[in-house]
Parts: sequence; structure tokens; C-alpha cells
Amino acid sequence: MNRLFYYSPVVIILSLFFLSCNDANTKPSSSGQHSNYSQNIVDISIPGSFNPESKTIFDSLFLNEFIDSFPQFRVLKKDLQEFYKKRNFSYAWYDESGIIEPALNLYSRVLNLKEEGLPDKVLYKNELIALMESNENNKQAFPQLELMLTSQYLCYAKFAWSGLSKEKLVSMDWFLPRKETSSSSMLDSILNGKDLLTDVPVFYQYELLKKYLKKYFEIQSKGGWDKIPEDKINYIEGDTSSAIKAIKKHLYLTGDLEQDYSNKIFDTSLTVAIKNFQSRSGLMESGLINADLIKELNIPVEKRIEQLIVNMERCRWIPVSVQRNFILINIPDFKLHIYENDTLAWSMKIVVGKNQTQTAIFSGDLKYVVFSPYWNVPYSILKNEILPAIKKNPNYLAKHNMEWNEGSVRQLPGTSNSLGLVKFLFPNSHSIYLHDTPSKSLFEKEKRAFSHGCIRLAEPKKLAMYLLRDDPEWTSSKINEAMNRGVEKFVALKKSVPVYISYFTCWVDKKGNLQFRDDVYKRDERLLKMILDKPSL
Repeated sequence: MNRLFYYSPVVIILSLFFLSCNDANTKPSSSGQHSNYSQNIVDISIPGSFNPESKTIFDSLFLNEFIDSFPQFRVLKKDLQEFYKKRNFSYAWYDESGIIEPALNLYSRVLNLKEEGLPDKVLYKNELIALMESNENNKQAFPQLELMLTSQYLCYAKFAWSGLSKEKLVSMDWFLPRKETSSSSMLDSILNGKDLLTDVPVFYQYELLKKYLKKYFEIQSKGGWDKIPEDKINYIEGDTSSAIKAIKKHLYLTGDLEQDYSNKIFDTSLTVAIKNFQSRSGLMESGLINADLIKELNIPVEKRIEQLIVNMERCRWIPVSVQRNFILINIPDFKLHIYENDTLAWSMKIVVGKNQTQTAIFSGDLKYVVFSPYWNVPYSILKNEILPAIKKNPNYLAKHNMEWNEGSVRQLPGTSNSLGLVKFLFPNSHSIYLHDTPSKSLFEKEKRAFSHGCIRLAEPKKLAMYLLRDDPEWTSSKINEAMNRGVEKFVALKKSVPVYISYFTCWVDKKGNLQFRDDVYKRDERLLKMILDKPSL
């Protein structure tokens, strides 16, 4: 079963605690002898860890000395004390042959945070390097390096696996359920014998984006791709141009074009490559070179890297476990996806809120289908649109099939109703719901941010039939009748369905292709700034 983001839950559920980058003045001694506390060899049973068989312990008093030497780790002291107390102060990163492989794995990851989409902001980086180098080819265990590795493990876990704090997510109006992690839980994983460095506790889309980040860094290191000239916008098969050669090179670098890109001819292989690129960019798959294609091709590789970085960060927030049956909406993709048993069943086009009235990012439980609905006009629309229109035209309400209702205005059921013939409710504080619309032409557009915040559906009857599929009373003809009867009818679902409204501007689809979409609400730039900021541990 393919379990990639485009066809998996942003459960959906759907950075960082960056440490201050300044290296402390404390330096390890060149000899590698970091303490006067002696090591003791004891015969004890040690809880599971990277090294469950170690019988070597260090004096508990050394922990205080370590924190005094590296004061920026002071916030970790309690977790370190509890962790080592549970293991009787035995070493976790050494065995009888010396330092163990997970320690080298951690060391490599800490020194290569760039590969995680994170800036190189490691506490006591120089000290870590010096300690590791002094311990090279030395089987003797040293408490200072042991405690340094555990501290770096906790810092790395916050960098790469946890992401921004819950408070910062709320400040960005991200209200999806957030993955919760803590230093104690990360250390408990060691005690339970789980090597999180090889079994990463992050939503699996993260690792897929990480591989592409490496590829795009390589493209950047070789100079990126050339800007496509815009002196002529439209080309067709058979044309020859230096711009066509530049397009071929770009598509070859990104993997859309498999063949050689050295010639200037617009051939069939380029048509296929363009269609693949258009599909990955949310464009109409015409296979033609036009203004929209060139605009997308001319996005610099640096910008693509930023998109990968911010969406890797979003993946850090998502719980690793997933719901099996749910509805997933990705705002920048303008799509709704139905999942059954964690597998995509089908999708449909949607219209989301425009920039001034953005669709909220949150989750809820869909509980009701409402046929032939009234539209109760929100106060903001009443104040800003309806009342001014009534002043200009006293017959405005009658003309639009509206009426006063207890001091407000509502639109009567019918084909002209702004909610169409059916709506779907999942009670929430954002007043967001799914609904039909009489404005069908909008679904033909590539970018569909036109609503006041609610989500319009291209195939509302299909969703109604899906949600009521287990109720024999609701046949296709019965649903048609209810939608067109003109009398509002609420139908409670026998079992609610989770709905997750997410925001991802890039992801990897089930075919392994990297998808990019426009940042319709301009959220990426702010998130990138937060990632590059330097909050303390």
C-alpha cells in the first residue's frame, strides 16, 4: 500500500526549538580525560537502550559538573538525571569495544542539520567535534562525551522530530491536532530498546521530502537552472529555439525529461516531460509551452528549496499514527480527498476561501448532511454586502430569493441558493462547512480561491451518496429528490467522519513525484522566518 502525503492523511492530524548558535567558551581537554570521577565495573541488569549490555557506570556527581561546564544544557538536567538514574548511571553510547554505531549516526546527523531542512545551529558544536575526535580509536568510555551525546540527542530530537511549539502554530492559525513529544518520551524510547535514529518518529512524508531536498541542494550547488527567455511565450512541437533547450535542461535536472537535453527541438519527448511537470505543478496538462509554464519554470531552485524546508517542518507537527477513514482537504491543491483504510478512494475539485477570507486550517467531525439548505447570511456579509445592496435596491431580497429571519437574512432553498442543493456540517468554531454551489464554472480554473471561507464542492451529490452509502433508505433517486424538493432536511450520519483541512505547498505523490503548488495564502515566508530564527532550547 502506498502511504505518501498526497494520498495519505494529513491527520492529520496534521522550528523549531533552535538552540542559540554561539559556542560556549568551555573546551574539552585535548587528552580526552574529562573527569576525576572513576568508572566502576558492576554486574547489574540495565534497562533497554542503545547499549543494553553495558556494565560500565560513571559517578552520578559528574552530571552536575557537566551541566556547569555546558550551562546551555541546564534545561535538560532533570531529564538527564531521570534517564541515567533508571539505567544506574551506565553508559548508553559505549560498549566493551568503545563508542557504538548509533553514536556515530547521531554525530553525523547533528553535523548535517542542513539535510533535515534546518540551519546549522548546534549548541556546543565545536566541543562535540573535539570530544568525538579525542575519543577516536579509543575504547575507554568518558562521562563528558556520554553526556554530550545524550544532550545532543535531545536537541536533535527537538530540531528534527518536534518542530515549532504549539503556541507558534496557533499564532499561525494552524489548528490541526499536533504531535506531542517530550524529552522524557525520547529518552524512554532508549530505555525501551527503540533506536529512533533508524526508526524516525516523524510522519513518513518527511523522509520523502528530505530525499528531494538533497537532490535540489545538489542542483543548487551546480548553479541551478537558467531563466527561460520570455521573448516568445508560445511554442508547439517542431519549433526550434534556445528557450526550448533551456526548458529541456530544466526538466532534465528535475527528472521530468529522461532523455538528452542538448538539442533545441520541441519534440514528442519534451511534450511528455512538460505534461509531467504541469501535473506536478497543478497546471492543466496541455503539453504546450505557454506563459503559465514558463512562469513556473522560472521559479528559482532556492525558492523550491525553501518550499521543501517549510513543508518538512509542517510534517514534524503531524502525528505519526493515522486515522483509517477520513476526508482530507489541502487548500493549496484545491482538492478534497476521500480515504478508506488509509488508501485514497477518490478526489474532487473544490473552491476555498480567497485571501481576504481564508479557509481555516483545522479538523472536525462531519456529522450532518443537509438537503435543500437555507443560507443564513453571516453577519459580516450582511453588513458589508447585503445591507448596502438593499439601500440601493429595496427589492434586492426578493430578487435574490432572500427573506428577513429574526433580525438577520437568509436565502431560501433552491437552485439559486448560494449553498446549492446540499451542505455538509462538521460543527466548529470557524463556521466552516462543505457545500454545493450554483457557480460551477469556477471549477474549470486552475487556482480556485474565491469563497468567503467555506468550501465549495464540484461533486456534492457524490459526497452525499458516499456518506449515506450504508443507509439503504438513501438511494440515488431519494437523494436527488431531497436535493431538489425545496424543503430543508437534516440527516444525521450514523457514524461521523473526520475532516482535516490542511495546508501543504509541496509533497510527494503516490508515484514518487514531487508536487509543488502556489502559496495561495502566503504562509510559507513567515514559517521560513520562524525556522531561521534562534529561539533557545
